[in-house]
Amino acid sequence: MDADTQVRLDGASPIESDTQFVELAVEIFGMLADATRVRIILALTSHDELSVNHLADLVDKSSAAVSQHLAKLRMARIVATRQVGQRVFYRLSNEHASQLVRDAIHQAEHSLDDPRHHDPVKEQA
Repeated sequence: MDADTQVRLDGASPIESDTQFVELAVEIFGMLADATRVRIILALTSHDELSVNHLADLVDKSSAAVSQHLAKLRMARIVATRQVGQRVFYRLSNEHASQLVRDAIHQAEHSLDDPRHHDPVKEQA
């Protein structure tokens, strides 16, 4: 059944009944509204897992700054960790944050009239 025409037995509209999820979605968008965190997610999208130092090199920020961003992403359950001795490795908890970031970049391309994701030749450039 199409979500737009779905009839709920309790009489509530889908938007009214999903207030909790809307609020959480707003928090997630807020968490992703930072260039460094977006770059961290992109880096983790193309690697299984990375250490803070490796991430810091990839996003061109200090390890301390990246560590603070990772702590926020971890509290939001966007990233997960694995510890080996004294080293901590970070990975995406699931593919959803990665998809949100990719979709946001695709939307940004459209706003610049340059949708590279529609043209495989431009994507490789």
